[in-house]
Amino acid sequence: MIVALVRPVPESIAQCELTHLERVPIDHGIALAQHRQYVDALRALGCEVRELPELPDLPDSVFVEDAAVVLDEVAIITRPGSESRRDEVPSVAEALREFREIQLIERPGTMDGGDVIVAGRRIFAGLSSRTNVDAIRQLGALTSDFGYHTQSVAFRGCLHLKSAATMLSANTILLNPRWVDPEVFEGMKILEVEPDEPYAANALAVGDTILFPEAHPGTANRLRSAGFVVSGVEASELAKAEGALTCCSVLVRPLPCEKPLSLHFLARVTKC
Repeated sequence: MIVALVRPVPESIAQCELTHLERVPIDHGIALAQHRQYVDALRALGCEVRELPELPDLPDSVFVEDAAVVLDEVAIITRPGSESRRDEVPSVAEALREFREIQLIERPGTMDGGDVIVAGRRIFAGLSSRTNVDAIRQLGALTSDFGYHTQSVAFRGCLHLKSAATMLSANTILLNPRWVDPEVFEGMKILEVEPDEPYAANALAVGDTILFPEAHPGTANRLRSAGFVVSGVEASELAKAEGALTCCSVLVRPLPCEKPLSLHFLARVTKC
């Protein structure tokens, strides 16, 4: 079983942070309906969905992925690159304390979870406007004792590394070669997006199924031709906020935590 942490779409999403996209109107009602479809798809794939508290005054709070990087051994609580998003983090840390030992990215490091791809014992961390060198160094130090190797990755043209590439399976990665160099992922099988679908590289693997946005049918066909089972969902309104499918959940394989998060440690999360 997989636990999926999600958070409702706030009505304030129209005031979200934007980096690469022009601001256009976001229909909150449609965004809510699309998010419900996403949550229903997670449940249909066997996930136990846990809804985090709504944060109506935090426009980007539906994008819970950015607050954490979850490994089997530890959960790394991030320090988002946009200061306006840091109040999202404590509730994610509180939810994860049941399953993992908690470690923190601390100042001067900044990191969004959307910049981190985990592929077995390899961690690819995108250097971006939201994730800096110090945070990548911290991530490497916090995970190396568990046998992980962390590698900094340059990319371009999009907000997060996971906008340019995501894992489809243990050894296959979907990517947009215009935004990230495929050679970075040496040793993996590479599946490229349809050239006229640059935003199609963000896919969410849940078990043996790939959740994938309906907006990119050409790439969906490529996935099916490669043998993947694809389940389509609508995500057009969230995409206007530079969001994608991986952004909207934190997936956790339940493992009881032997070192629960103390109230003192939770206070540290709030101050970071």
